[in-house]
Amino acid sequence: MAWRDSRKSRGKLLLFIMAISLGIAALVGITSFRENLLTEINDQAKSLLGADVAIRGNRPLPDSLFYQFQFITGDDSREAHFSSMVYFPRTAGTRLTQVRALQGAYPYYGEIETEPARASRDFRKDKAALVDEKLMIQFDVQLGDSIQVGKVKFEIVGKIKKIPGQTSIGASVAPVVYIPYQFVETTGLIQKGSRINYINYFQFHPDLDTTNLWSKAVNTTESKGFDVETIDERKRETGRAFKDLSSFLELIAFTALLLGCLGVASSIYVYVKSKNQTVAILRCLGMKARQAIGIYLIQVALFGLIGAIVGSLIGMVIHLYLPEVAKDFVPVELTPTIYWPAIIAGLGIGICISILFGMLSLVGLRNISPLSAIRVGFEKGRRFDPLVVMICLGLVIFLFLAIFWQIRDAEMALSFTAILAGTLAVLFGIGKGLSWLIKRSLPASLPYVWRQGLSNLHRPNNQTVILIITLGLGTAFLATLYFMQDLLIQRVSLAGENERPNTILFDIQTNQKEELKALTLDYDLPIMQDVPVVTMRVKEINGLTKDDAWNDSTVSIPDWAYNREYRVTYRDSLIDSETISEGEWIGEIQNPNDSIFVSVAKGFAENIGLKLGDELLFNVQGALMKTYVSSFRDIDWNRVQTNFLVLFPKGILEKAPQFHVLITRIDKNDVSARYQQAVVRLFPNVSIIDLELILKTLEEILGKVAFVIRFMALFSIGTGLIVMISSIILSKFQRMRENVLLRTLGASRNQLWKIIAAEYFFLGSLGALSGVVLAVVFASLLGVFMFELTFVPNGWQMLIIFFGVALLSVVIGLFNSRDVIRQSPLEVLRREG
Repeated sequence: MAWRDSRKSRGKLLLFIMAISLGIAALVGITSFRENLLTEINDQAKSLLGADVAIRGNRPLPDSLFYQFQFITGDDSREAHFSSMVYFPRTAGTRLTQVRALQGAYPYYGEIETEPARASRDFRKDKAALVDEKLMIQFDVQLGDSIQVGKVKFEIVGKIKKIPGQTSIGASVAPVVYIPYQFVETTGLIQKGSRINYINYFQFHPDLDTTNLWSKAVNTTESKGFDVETIDERKRETGRAFKDLSSFLELIAFTALLLGCLGVASSIYVYVKSKNQTVAILRCLGMKARQAIGIYLIQVALFGLIGAIVGSLIGMVIHLYLPEVAKDFVPVELTPTIYWPAIIAGLGIGICISILFGMLSLVGLRNISPLSAIRVGFEKGRRFDPLVVMICLGLVIFLFLAIFWQIRDAEMALSFTAILAGTLAVLFGIGKGLSWLIKRSLPASLPYVWRQGLSNLHRPNNQTVILIITLGLGTAFLATLYFMQDLLIQRVSLAGENERPNTILFDIQTNQKEELKALTLDYDLPIMQDVPVVTMRVKEINGLTKDDAWNDSTVSIPDWAYNREYRVTYRDSLIDSETISEGEWIGEIQNPNDSIFVSVAKGFAENIGLKLGDELLFNVQGALMKTYVSSFRDIDWNRVQTNFLVLFPKGILEKAPQFHVLITRIDKNDVSARYQQAVVRLFPNVSIIDLELILKTLEEILGKVAFVIRFMALFSIGTGLIVMISSIILSKFQRMRENVLLRTLGASRNQLWKIIAAEYFFLGSLGALSGVVLAVVFASLLGVFMFELTFVPNGWQMLIIFFGVALLSVVIGLFNSRDVIRQSPLEVLRREG
């Protein structure tokens, strides 16, 4: 019977199948991609690091520490890397690059892919260099040409294709040049204040037991201010680096799944409503209520399985395509593999969604009396149905399990489920409240058409509550997705106007400052900032050293607060990218014996638990300096400014060893090229950041980011449209007979169109308004707790979404009602009679 009855109903269940398919497709595709990415990161972790352990510091590793590690490892290599301008003599091109000086057999896992292949090993023996392929294309440089790094010229013997752990985007922003380690000193780039990092790579000896020696060596090394990184730590760091991407993809899958549930619920409700007359006839022929429910439950489960299968197949296609789309963002080679748990879960979730939401609508068939076959609208109902309560409870448990499986966090899954239940309760209250309000306070002065349209919102068999819930929730999910997409894209964008600085020179030695400023003025370029920078470390925080803080369980100061090198400046006033949020800024110290009060960035202070008045003891390149926190600053880090975590007052650091940063603006490309060439020729140690070039690269990157985000968001948008269409179709069967009666009483088609437009306009507007307000709340919560961002609502975006949903509701409502209005009243009355 289920099969026979479905023959004429398969078209009606198309929306149901589509809702299931798109929701499951997003779930399967995104989950498979996430697991594939995590698996590849886990499998390729050695290649990402290139060694078993890497020790990093801003100074060479002392021999005493080096020999501890060399004793327990089989081989070692060393690297020094720093930012520096390079010069291509043949084409007169200059560019800021990441220079890496390498010695030894590194990488031990993976390889530096070059053309020709042997160049990655051979360049270390001679005065030779490897240059990033994109950089060579940009400056029209060929193999055999020379590149000047500082005072030394190197022959270019290889093009760099890929480096362990580096993404394509990373190579675009910071192109790499490899040179042999033995030429670092002769380049003349290593000077006081130069920002250079040293890395020692070690490969473990396979037959050596390092259990006891390893922990001792690591503790000793980290206590000296070096960072020890292992393969496991690289896995965690790489996973954290993709936290935003992973969280956003999970949000899309979660949204698509919930919208799919709404689509299924509304589609089945429409389908079951259309079967009331059939069930009444079957009851007249002796069929029991449970048999009628069984017939349509079989249909729902079967079509749910079909939708889940189609969705799983689409999800597999998505999974095959996503690695290609995201290849520029990930540091590992992604080979798409079928993730069977995601497919099995997709099939199971699809069937469960169909059965649970199907039962929610189908249990109402028990109340259909055989009398309904001859008396239209005769239905017995219960005010309270325990079975419906049990099904709702099952739905809540199912949603919790589905969300938990997706995000793998029980507390967050419980929070999401509670938020969803609260949202449904709010929307239910809005729908009920609207019906009550219109019934009691509908203005009699309104034109008949508007009064009739509004009255439809409270008349018997009205669909106000279900439409407000589905429209509101669908709008809330889609708007939240849109807001978070915009927020994530803005996270990597730079703020500023056309007059912002676009060229930054750094690593300027004190004895070079005046001469470089004169050169800048000779090119008619403005000196927008000239900032001194002093490097130092924190020795004590409130009298506690790193070891003290580690041993004291009552404090929670992170190790990095002691390990990092701080670059600070001094001045007597604030700049326009910073404001005092708490405390008082003291800009100048008159007497060297007075207490020193510093200003600290608010976010940094929160991370290490600083309060006003706390004591910080700095080691300023050998000299100890006690300071006190007098204020916290809010800093706009997106501004092109020299912003600092710690700001000293004037009158303290003037005689400390320091380097300088100079900021200017260059409007013409030819002037920029000549100026950079002159700087590199006269001051080879000075590095130049060309922000215009970086901004062009960022535009390219942002375009790819936006494409990935919008590509995945399409699945949720598609599901949301199905939900909206299904929701609006709900009222078709209720309004058909009323419209026929109005036609019989003399209403024109034009009046019916206006009545329907008025009804759907009010429903769509209220649903859209509720959804937008909820989306703002959701986006704010997600920004704080998941993405660690502050969401600021955009009024224009909210208006566009509001009017878009309201207009779409009216259009779909009118389109759906065209058959009812065009049909003859006699034909409908004869069919219903």
